[in-house]
This record gives sequence, structure tokens and C-alpha cells, in this order.
Amino acid sequence: MAKITKINHIAIAVPDVDAALAFWQDALGLTVDHIEDVPSQQATVVFIPVGDSEVELVKPTSGDTGVARFIAERGGGMHHLCFEVDNIEEMLAQLKEKGIRLINESPLELPGRKMAFIHPKSTGGVLVELYQITR
Repeated sequence: MAKITKINHIAIAVPDVDAALAFWQDALGLTVDHIEDVPSQQATVVFIPVGDSEVELVKPTSGDTGVARFIAERGGGMHHLCFEVDNIEEMLAQLKEKGIRLINESPLELPGRKMAFIHPKSTGGVLVELYQITR
């Protein structure tokens, strides 16, 4: 049986990275590890480690993405919660068996990781990402 091993990250949708960093970096004193352009997600992501997890600031690079729509509707804020799992395929199968609505029925594969999303209609309104490290 697949299991959740930790919270991998909390993603915050932001319209302006510099303005967001005024809080996360300047006010809280957290340190940016790196910034990555993620073409597959049409976003720029700022990675801020916090213990064994991260805060990810996500700025869309295109106006027609889910994150861009989220910002247009809500002005930004917590976008999703990501759980790291030990076996993503098995976890997705378990959830599907329980009638949980999935956005991705099979994981997307990126360098060093696999990921899939659970629909907010099955989670009480929270977009949940599942993440498996493969490197």
C-alpha cells in the first residue's frame, strides 16, 4: 500500500515575484534556494526551503494557465498542497478505487520526479499534488 511520506511543498500563486519576496524573504528571513523556469507548467517557480519542505512561489508565464486564472479570480494565494509519496502509481490506483476524482489518472514524468493532481472537488476545495522523487 502506497503512503504519504511528507509534505513536499506548499505552492503560492503570485502575480509578482519581487513583491512576494518582500514578505517571504525580507520579512520572514527565508532564503531562496533557486528560481526555475518550468516550461511544461508555463511558470516561473521560486524555491524556498523550510526544514524538510519548501514554499514555492509560482508565477505564470502565460495568461491561459490554471495558475493565471487562479490569480485573475483570487489575486493569488495558496494554490496547492503537495504530498510526497513512496509510489505514485499505486497511490493513484488506491484513490481511484475509493472514487476520488483525479485530474491526472497517470503521473506526469519530469526529470527526477513524477507528479499528479487530485481534483479539489474530492478534497474539500484544496488542489492536492502527489509527488514522487525518482532520482
